[in-house]
Amino acid sequence: MLNEISMAPLSAADSHMIAFALGFLLDLLLGDPQSRFHPVCMIGGLIGSMEKLWNSRKDDSGNRMKGALLVTNVLLITAAVTSELLRLAYFVHPFIGVAAETVMVWLLLATRSLHRESEKVYASLAAGDVDGARQDLSMIVGRDTGGLDEQGIVRAAVETIAENTSDGVIAPMLYAALFGPVGGWIYKAINTMDSMIGYKNKRYRTFGTVAARLDDLANLLPSRIAAGLLLLSAAFLGSEYDGRNGIRIFWRDRKKSTSPNAGQTESAVAGILGIRLLGDAVYFGKTVHKETVGDALRPVEREDIHRAQKLLYAGAVLCWILCLGIMLLTRCSNKV
Repeated sequence: MLNEISMAPLSAADSHMIAFALGFLLDLLLGDPQSRFHPVCMIGGLIGSMEKLWNSRKDDSGNRMKGALLVTNVLLITAAVTSELLRLAYFVHPFIGVAAETVMVWLLLATRSLHRESEKVYASLAAGDVDGARQDLSMIVGRDTGGLDEQGIVRAAVETIAENTSDGVIAPMLYAALFGPVGGWIYKAINTMDSMIGYKNKRYRTFGTVAARLDDLANLLPSRIAAGLLLLSAAFLGSEYDGRNGIRIFWRDRKKSTSPNAGQTESAVAGILGIRLLGDAVYFGKTVHKETVGDALRPVEREDIHRAQKLLYAGAVLCWILCLGIMLLTRCSNKV
């Protein structure tokens, strides 16, 4: 669609590359703005409204079909709104289009925000406020945090940094680079649906099946690329990061997670840091058994949050370079 719009003096490929590069830099500088008008909040509101209307909470195929209807509607609305906004912006002026596309890419990514939220957990622990750390942690994880001790809090924070390096940074970046911001926001809608209705509890067991499986499919390749980028990052971050052990643990433990994708980055980070992650966790008052990943070569400590944050940034920058390289190669091949 955008290729049909006059882009002088910039080509469509140049505009997309500029917007992609600037969007990532804005994410690093500003993080995700906190607002009820944020697109993710609006998508979440749409999902919540449809769920209340259509979820009969019955464990049958009819309820699964209603969940599939929700998924279809959310994806169609997301694609229509984002593509129309871009079309209108580029119609007004190419540079307004670039600005709109830059903002769309910026709002897709969560590098700085993941750092900011996990840093709150670290700060509370550093101040000796374990209860405050539990509260801060509850804002970024889906598990119950009330019974966690300091080591449990640190493990959970490191795990969510590892998982969201893929879900919140690498995956949306890859989709935006390959399919533009519309593709990135379709991915974001899939991920948001999974985080809201993709649970295996009584309320969502059938209704959220399609959302959960679609999220698994959408993250199949990005999660593995993310793990590879994290393992590569270890080579640049100093002696505290053991890339060789990361590769060993990744290869051994990547399939141990209950998620086909989360275990990729979690096992890589556990191996790189030389700690043990995962294990049993409590969700909605019910203990869920999880296998552990990694070896406890040393005790988990508060600084592991900072070490995971550095891996997050390094992996994000490497992915940004990779994506710009892909976009540049595509641009060059189109000119041949």
